[in-house]
Amino acid sequence: VQLQASGGGLVQAGGSLRLSCAASGRTISRDTMAWFRQAPGKERNFVAALFRSGYSPVYAEAVKGRFTISRDNAKNTMYLQMNSLKPEDTAVYYCAASSSVIRSTLASQNAYHNWGQGTLVTVSS
Repeated sequence: VQLQASGGGLVQAGGSLRLSCAASGRTISRDTMAWFRQAPGKERNFVAALFRSGYSPVYAEAVKGRFTISRDNAKNTMYLQMNSLKPEDTAVYYCAASSSVIRSTLASQNAYHNWGQGTLVTVSS
């Protein structure tokens, strides 16, 4: 499967953005989908994940209550709605997919076999 992330840009603190991750090549309806991010000079970190059921999303503590992950299997697309953005949210955001993730490894990069190219989100103060 090929993943294409989009929707990044420059936004002021307190603003909102919606990222999209469009899949092609096969359906992602049976995949666990996730977002990771990598700030300049830092490691890539887990942001959010959603099992194929679409229920019980999992979020990193840093984004809980501000970000919402969702998916539209009919469009073969995943989303990340980001509200109340902070300068520390500035990063390249990557989407990822895997058909074999278990809950205990949900936040691990190694659990995901397919990655998008990343989209840059810059939050100004």
